[in-house]
Amino acid sequence: MTEKIRLQLLAWAREYHCAAFIQGDPVQFPHRYTQKQDIEISGLLTAIMSFGNRKQILKKADELHQLMGASPYRYVLSCQWKEDFRPTDKSSFYRMLSHADFYTYFARLHAAYSQFDSLENALLGYSGTPMEKLCAFLEVSAKSPQKKLNMFLRWMIRKESEVDFGIWDSFDRRDLLIPLDTHVCRVAYLLGLTDTETFSLKNARNITAALASALAEVFPDDPCLGDFALFGSGVNGAL
Repeated sequence: MTEKIRLQLLAWAREYHCAAFIQGDPVQFPHRYTQKQDIEISGLLTAIMSFGNRKQILKKADELHQLMGASPYRYVLSCQWKEDFRPTDKSSFYRMLSHADFYTYFARLHAAYSQFDSLENALLGYSGTPMEKLCAFLEVSAKSPQKKLNMFLRWMIRKESEVDFGIWDSFDRRDLLIPLDTHVCRVAYLLGLTDTETFSLKNARNITAALASALAEVFPDDPCLGDFALFGSGVNGAL
Protein backbone atom coordinates (compact mmCIF):
# COMPACT_ATOMS: atom_id res chain seq x y z
CA MET A 1 0.00 0.00 0.00
CA THR A 2 1.28 3.43 -0.92
CA GLU A 3 1.72 6.24 1.59
CA LYS A 4 -0.90 8.24 -0.30
CA ILE A 5 -3.55 5.56 0.16
CA ARG A 6 -2.63 5.08 3.83
CA LEU A 7 -3.02 8.79 4.48
CA GLN A 8 -6.30 8.85 2.56
CA LEU A 9 -7.70 6.04 4.73
CA LEU A 10 -6.60 7.91 7.82
CA ALA A 11 -8.29 11.10 6.64
CA TRP A 12 -11.55 9.30 5.87
CA ALA A 13 -11.51 7.52 9.23
CA ARG A 14 -11.12 10.86 11.00
CA GLU A 15 -13.94 12.36 8.92
CA TYR A 16 -16.51 9.63 9.52
CA HIS A 17 -15.49 8.28 12.95
CA CYS A 18 -17.27 11.02 14.86
CA ALA A 19 -20.51 11.80 16.67
CA ALA A 20 -21.96 13.39 13.53
CA PHE A 21 -21.96 9.92 11.94
CA ILE A 22 -24.66 8.79 14.39
CA GLN A 23 -27.38 10.99 12.94
CA GLY A 24 -28.84 9.26 9.93
CA ASP A 25 -27.22 5.91 10.77
CA PRO A 26 -29.00 2.92 12.36
CA VAL A 27 -26.61 3.17 15.33
CA GLN A 28 -28.74 6.12 16.46
CA PHE A 29 -31.28 3.69 17.97
CA PRO A 30 -29.10 1.99 20.60
CA HIS A 31 -27.73 5.47 21.36
CA ARG A 32 -31.14 6.29 22.80
CA TYR A 33 -30.30 4.15 25.83
CA THR A 34 -27.78 4.06 28.65
CA GLN A 35 -28.48 0.69 30.30
CA LYS A 36 -26.29 -2.10 28.97
CA GLN A 37 -29.12 -4.55 28.32
CA ASP A 38 -31.18 -1.95 26.46
CA ILE A 39 -28.19 -1.12 24.26
CA GLU A 40 -27.54 -4.80 23.53
CA ILE A 41 -31.13 -5.55 22.53
CA SER A 42 -31.64 -2.38 20.53
CA GLY A 43 -28.26 -2.79 18.86
CA LEU A 44 -28.75 -6.42 17.86
CA LEU A 45 -32.24 -6.00 16.43
CA THR A 46 -31.35 -2.75 14.68
CA ALA A 47 -28.26 -4.35 13.13
CA ILE A 48 -30.29 -7.33 11.92
CA MET A 49 -32.59 -4.90 10.10
CA SER A 50 -29.74 -2.87 8.59
CA PHE A 51 -29.94 -3.80 4.94
CA GLY A 52 -31.62 -2.20 1.95
CA ASN A 53 -32.76 1.39 1.63
CA ARG A 54 -31.51 3.48 4.54
CA LYS A 55 -34.70 5.52 4.89
CA GLN A 56 -36.74 2.34 5.12
CA ILE A 57 -34.31 0.84 7.64
CA LEU A 58 -34.68 3.87 9.89
CA LYS A 59 -38.47 3.93 9.47
CA LYS A 60 -38.97 0.28 10.41
CA ALA A 61 -36.35 0.37 13.16
CA ASP A 62 -38.19 3.32 14.66
CA GLU A 63 -41.45 1.35 14.46
CA LEU A 64 -39.83 -1.54 16.30
CA HIS A 65 -38.47 0.76 18.99
CA GLN A 66 -41.88 2.33 19.47
CA LEU A 67 -43.15 -1.15 20.29
CA MET A 68 -40.28 -1.77 22.72
CA GLY A 69 -40.80 1.59 24.40
CA ALA A 70 -38.51 3.19 26.97
CA SER A 71 -36.69 -0.06 27.79
CA PRO A 72 -36.14 -2.90 25.30
CA TYR A 73 -34.87 -4.96 28.26
CA ARG A 74 -38.16 -4.62 30.14
CA TYR A 75 -40.02 -5.33 26.91
CA VAL A 76 -38.13 -8.61 26.45
CA LEU A 77 -38.65 -9.74 30.04
CA SER A 78 -42.33 -8.76 30.05
CA CYS A 79 -43.06 -11.07 27.10
CA GLN A 80 -45.16 -8.35 25.46
CA TRP A 81 -43.44 -9.39 22.24
CA LYS A 82 -45.58 -12.54 22.28
CA GLU A 83 -48.58 -10.29 21.63
CA ASP A 84 -46.86 -8.06 19.08
CA PHE A 85 -45.24 -10.88 17.10
CA ARG A 86 -46.81 -14.28 16.51
CA PRO A 87 -44.76 -17.41 15.76
CA THR A 88 -47.13 -18.35 12.92
CA ASP A 89 -47.26 -14.90 11.32
CA LYS A 90 -45.17 -15.15 8.17
CA SER A 91 -46.12 -11.68 6.92
CA SER A 92 -43.29 -9.21 6.41
CA PHE A 93 -42.23 -6.87 9.18
CA TYR A 94 -39.26 -5.56 7.22
CA ARG A 95 -38.51 -6.90 3.75
CA MET A 96 -37.83 -10.65 4.07
CA LEU A 97 -37.85 -10.52 7.88
CA SER A 98 -41.24 -11.74 9.03
CA HIS A 99 -43.15 -11.16 12.25
CA ALA A 100 -42.36 -14.80 13.05
CA ASP A 101 -38.64 -14.07 12.65
CA PHE A 102 -38.85 -11.33 15.26
CA TYR A 103 -40.78 -13.63 17.57
CA THR A 104 -37.81 -16.00 17.33
CA TYR A 105 -35.29 -13.21 17.99
CA PHE A 106 -37.19 -12.07 21.06
CA ALA A 107 -37.56 -15.66 22.29
CA ARG A 108 -33.78 -16.14 22.09
CA LEU A 109 -33.18 -12.87 23.90
CA HIS A 110 -35.73 -13.74 26.58
CA ALA A 111 -34.03 -17.09 27.17
CA ALA A 112 -30.61 -15.39 27.38
CA TYR A 113 -31.67 -12.69 29.82
CA SER A 114 -33.60 -15.17 31.94
CA GLN A 115 -30.31 -16.95 32.62
CA PHE A 116 -27.65 -14.24 32.28
CA ASP A 117 -27.46 -10.57 33.20
CA SER A 118 -26.26 -9.58 29.72
CA LEU A 119 -26.04 -10.86 26.17
CA GLU A 120 -22.28 -10.54 26.50
CA ASN A 121 -22.24 -13.13 29.27
CA ALA A 122 -24.67 -15.36 27.40
CA LEU A 123 -22.27 -15.52 24.43
CA LEU A 124 -19.36 -16.62 26.61
CA GLY A 125 -20.90 -20.06 26.72
CA TYR A 126 -20.23 -20.53 22.99
CA SER A 127 -16.87 -21.29 21.37
CA GLY A 128 -14.97 -19.48 18.66
CA THR A 129 -14.52 -15.88 17.58
CA PRO A 130 -17.02 -13.20 18.56
CA MET A 131 -18.80 -13.66 15.22
CA GLU A 132 -18.90 -17.44 15.62
CA LYS A 133 -20.33 -17.11 19.12
CA LEU A 134 -23.06 -14.75 17.96
CA CYS A 135 -23.88 -16.93 14.95
CA ALA A 136 -24.21 -19.94 17.24
CA PHE A 137 -26.54 -18.00 19.54
CA LEU A 138 -28.76 -16.98 16.62
CA GLU A 139 -28.34 -20.34 14.86
CA VAL A 140 -27.15 -18.81 11.59
CA SER A 141 -24.20 -19.68 9.39
CA ALA A 142 -20.73 -18.52 10.45
CA LYS A 143 -19.45 -19.25 6.93
CA SER A 144 -20.87 -16.10 5.35
CA PRO A 145 -19.65 -12.49 5.85
CA GLN A 146 -22.53 -11.69 8.27
CA LYS A 147 -22.19 -7.93 7.73
CA LYS A 148 -25.04 -7.04 10.08
CA LEU A 149 -23.77 -9.16 12.96
CA ASN A 150 -20.19 -7.93 12.57
CA MET A 151 -21.50 -4.37 12.65
CA PHE A 152 -23.32 -5.11 15.91
CA LEU A 153 -20.16 -6.66 17.36
CA ARG A 154 -18.18 -3.57 16.36
CA TRP A 155 -20.73 -1.43 18.20
CA MET A 156 -20.45 -3.52 21.36
CA ILE A 157 -16.68 -4.16 21.45
CA ARG A 158 -14.80 -1.12 20.10
CA LYS A 159 -13.92 1.31 22.88
CA GLU A 160 -12.78 4.94 22.87
CA SER A 161 -15.31 5.81 20.20
CA GLU A 162 -18.04 8.41 19.88
CA VAL A 163 -19.99 6.00 17.65
CA ASP A 164 -19.34 2.52 19.05
CA PHE A 165 -20.24 1.70 22.65
CA GLY A 166 -17.40 -0.54 23.85
CA ILE A 167 -19.54 -2.01 26.64
CA TRP A 168 -18.28 -5.59 26.22
CA ASP A 169 -15.07 -6.21 28.15
CA SER A 170 -14.83 -9.94 27.47
CA PHE A 171 -13.94 -9.55 23.80
CA ASP A 172 -11.00 -8.04 21.93
CA ARG A 173 -11.42 -5.58 19.05
CA ARG A 174 -8.55 -7.35 17.28
CA ASP A 175 -10.90 -10.32 16.79
CA LEU A 176 -13.50 -8.26 14.94
CA LEU A 177 -14.16 -8.60 11.22
CA ILE A 178 -14.92 -5.69 8.93
CA PRO A 179 -18.70 -5.47 8.29
CA LEU A 180 -18.55 -6.25 4.57
CA ASP A 181 -21.14 -4.60 2.32
CA THR A 182 -21.12 -3.33 -1.27
CA HIS A 183 -19.65 0.07 -0.32
CA VAL A 184 -16.82 -1.40 1.76
CA CYS A 185 -16.08 -4.06 -0.83
CA ARG A 186 -15.95 -1.59 -3.73
CA VAL A 187 -13.74 0.98 -1.99
CA ALA A 188 -11.41 -1.72 -0.64
CA TYR A 189 -11.04 -3.12 -4.16
CA LEU A 190 -10.37 0.31 -5.69
CA LEU A 191 -7.72 1.01 -3.04
CA GLY A 192 -6.01 -2.32 -3.62
CA LEU A 193 -6.84 -3.76 -0.20
CA THR A 194 -8.32 -6.79 -1.94
CA ASP A 195 -8.07 -8.24 -5.43
CA THR A 196 -11.77 -9.08 -5.69
CA GLU A 197 -15.18 -7.54 -5.07
CA THR A 198 -16.53 -10.94 -4.05
CA PHE A 199 -18.94 -10.80 -1.13
CA SER A 200 -17.50 -13.62 1.00
CA LEU A 201 -16.18 -14.40 4.46
CA LYS A 202 -12.72 -14.90 2.97
CA ASN A 203 -12.78 -11.42 1.46
CA ALA A 204 -13.98 -9.90 4.75
CA ARG A 205 -11.00 -11.53 6.46
CA ASN A 206 -8.60 -10.36 3.74
CA ILE A 207 -9.80 -6.75 3.92
CA THR A 208 -9.66 -6.80 7.74
CA ALA A 209 -6.09 -8.13 7.61
CA ALA A 210 -5.10 -5.52 5.02
CA LEU A 211 -6.53 -2.72 7.17
CA ALA A 212 -4.73 -4.06 10.24
CA SER A 213 -1.46 -3.96 8.31
CA ALA A 214 -2.05 -0.65 6.53
CA LEU A 215 -3.22 1.28 9.57
CA ALA A 216 -1.11 -0.43 12.21
CA GLU A 217 1.07 2.61 12.81
CA VAL A 218 -1.93 4.92 13.25
CA PHE A 219 -4.62 2.66 14.71
CA PRO A 220 -2.80 -0.15 16.55
CA ASP A 221 -4.78 -3.35 16.91
CA ASP A 222 -8.00 -1.72 15.68
CA PRO A 223 -8.62 -2.72 12.05
CA CYS A 224 -12.37 -2.08 12.22
CA LEU A 225 -11.71 1.62 12.60
CA GLY A 226 -11.03 1.31 8.90
CA ASP A 227 -14.70 0.44 8.44
CA PHE A 228 -15.54 4.10 8.94
CA ALA A 229 -13.09 5.07 6.21
CA LEU A 230 -14.29 2.50 3.68
CA PHE A 231 -18.02 2.68 4.37
CA GLY A 232 -18.18 6.43 4.87
CA SER A 233 -16.23 7.24 1.74
CA GLY A 234 -18.20 4.69 -0.28
CA VAL A 235 -21.71 5.64 0.78
CA ASN A 236 -20.97 9.35 0.42
CA GLY A 237 -19.37 9.02 -3.00
CA ALA A 238 -15.90 10.15 -1.96
CA LEU A 239 -14.39 7.49 -4.22
